[in-house]
Amino acid sequence: MTANIQKFRNLSTAMSHSFESKCLLHHYRFLHHGPDTMEELLDRHVVKKEKSLDDDENELLNRQRLTSSRREALSLYRDVIRATRFFMWANSQGNLWRDVLRENVRKEFEEARFERDPEVITRLLIGGRDALQAALDKLAEKQKKEIDKQRGNSNTP
Repeated sequence: MTANIQKFRNLSTAMSHSFESKCLLHHYRFLHHGPDTMEELLDRHVVKKEKSLDDDENELLNRQRLTSSRREALSLYRDVIRATRFFMWANSQGNLWRDVLRENVRKEFEEARFERDPEVITRLLIGGRDALQAALDKLAEKQKKEIDKQRGNSNTP
């Protein structure tokens, strides 16, 4: 296509030099002031897709979201591991609840490790925080009842 444009330019130039007609000069100027390359022609006449952000900014935002989600996930994981220290009694199989909970938490986090959808990640993080808080609240309530029970037994000799 570029070769065809160049042929027309050469033809127009030759014609303008051989004929001194105003019409041909006008035609020559029209070609001369047109696009030099196909890219310029397409840029001028093809509607481009509007972008709100360029690719670099979009990639940076995605990295920041993933980084902040990663930080939140690691923070949640650490908090859960810290909370499991309070579960020191054994279950019916003789395993400490602390170890059972840690294995389950590790499995849950590994299953969600490669999740990239920000909405799903947010739901998982919120659900994890809520579950951790609910477990700690129940543990605190049980410990208060146990303490009250022991105080009640020690007050009545």
